[in-house]
Amino acid sequence: MDKKEELKRRQADIEAMGGPSRVERQHQMGKWSARERIQYLLDANTFEEIGAHVTHRGTRFGMDAVQAPADGVVTGFGRIEGRPVYIFAQDFTVLGGSLGEMHAAKIQRVQDLALKSGVPIIGLNDSGGARIQEGVDALNGYGEIFKRNTWASGVIPQITVIMGPSAGGAVYSPALTDVIIMVRHTAQMFITGPQVIQAVTGETVSAEDLGGADTHLKRSGVAHLAVDSDAEALDGVRRVLSFLPQNWMEEPPVVKSRDPLERIDETLARVVPDDANKPYDVAGIIGSILDEGDFFPLQKGYADNLVVGLGRIGGHPVGIVANQPRVLAGTLDINASDKLARFVRFADAFNIPIVTLVDTPGYLPGTSQEYGGIIRHGAKVLYAYAEATVPKVTLILRKAYGGAYLAMCSRSLGADLVLAWPTAEIAVMGPDGAANIIFRREIEGSDNPAETKAAKAEEYRQQFANPYVAAGHGYIDAVIEPEKTRGHLAQALMALYNKQDHRPKRHHGNIPV
Repeated sequence: MDKKEELKRRQADIEAMGGPSRVERQHQMGKWSARERIQYLLDANTFEEIGAHVTHRGTRFGMDAVQAPADGVVTGFGRIEGRPVYIFAQDFTVLGGSLGEMHAAKIQRVQDLALKSGVPIIGLNDSGGARIQEGVDALNGYGEIFKRNTWASGVIPQITVIMGPSAGGAVYSPALTDVIIMVRHTAQMFITGPQVIQAVTGETVSAEDLGGADTHLKRSGVAHLAVDSDAEALDGVRRVLSFLPQNWMEEPPVVKSRDPLERIDETLARVVPDDANKPYDVAGIIGSILDEGDFFPLQKGYADNLVVGLGRIGGHPVGIVANQPRVLAGTLDINASDKLARFVRFADAFNIPIVTLVDTPGYLPGTSQEYGGIIRHGAKVLYAYAEATVPKVTLILRKAYGGAYLAMCSRSLGADLVLAWPTAEIAVMGPDGAANIIFRREIEGSDNPAETKAAKAEEYRQQFANPYVAAGHGYIDAVIEPEKTRGHLAQALMALYNKQDHRPKRHHGNIPV
């Protein structure tokens, strides 16, 4: 056979993957093939495959007679919106996308190239797990991947899309990456599957309930986005990357914005209720300050007493952290603390300024929180903000009490600028609680304790439940009119654009995990 014809034949065999029937079975499950996913995600005609002719070296358990095109994973590089990326897509039509020695070596190869080149890497996971026939070689392959995930952490963006099963050791590589996107009903992640759980514990649970997209979005907090289709998941990858630089040494991409920086929003003057105990939705404030109200939330559905996500002000990406008063009154609990700390470190790693909107009465009280380690988890928030060197602007909307005031990027923790609305209340604790402590004897000795308590609480409120005492001590830089918030934040971020912040030299810190 002519050498050129042989090349074409080999390429055709590789591109056929597991064959038409298996590709069709993939479609019947609501899933695209690995190559279809890559074609959809990358800019047209930019994908360059590498390692296409790699195949397994297994000889045991009949593997010597098994053909596995590309060894079940498609790897290479291409472009998204003109920017280079590396990518691997596991191919479920070939040996169930199982990971063996050479399958893992191909993933390691693109990981190494991405890290050397300083460009993002995207993993499209759809795998039955370790290839049992290859034994310890498969396990070693996972370990080498985990190591590279760790080396790349904070150096280049790592995005994972779970588009099928991901079990056992396969879940740890995604967990080491920056953003995890899962597809409902087709994607599952778990350490041990339903059958093992039933055998060991007697519990009966479906794969979807155990490790489906909504389980990991709303209960475990493992996933950052849950979507309904392969297309929506891959659109999510493009959306995330649009906010991120190629690597830690570059600035995030800037886009043109037609939304005036000095835009005034009169509705902000009325968003915070007169009753300090009445909730409101912080989403309206976030939408008002961002370009054209465009906000990309992450981990929405998990620890919803805190909102995190990405947006732009004046075309420049910003990370938003905001207490949500309509959920648990905006208190910080264990899950919200983890969510906040991880997002702040993610934004800081990739040079994204952080805007923090504060309205919290404190940490959530209760034995379950204390026994669960709220001290340790809450300390992560302090660590993340104090460690971050990107521009940090804090806006106090209403309540900022006690340790939570400090934790939500106060001046003490390194906020570059702290702004406040006139509705801000900065104190050690709320007026009612403070009155009970400071004026306990007067209240108990009064003929009308309830009336006395109310009067003393109001006295405390007049003295401390406002932004002016803190501003007078220099802890707040400016008290601003709510309707002009966007303009003030835009000016603050522009003034801090070239900020340089340095930390002591060390191997690494010891974050309270």
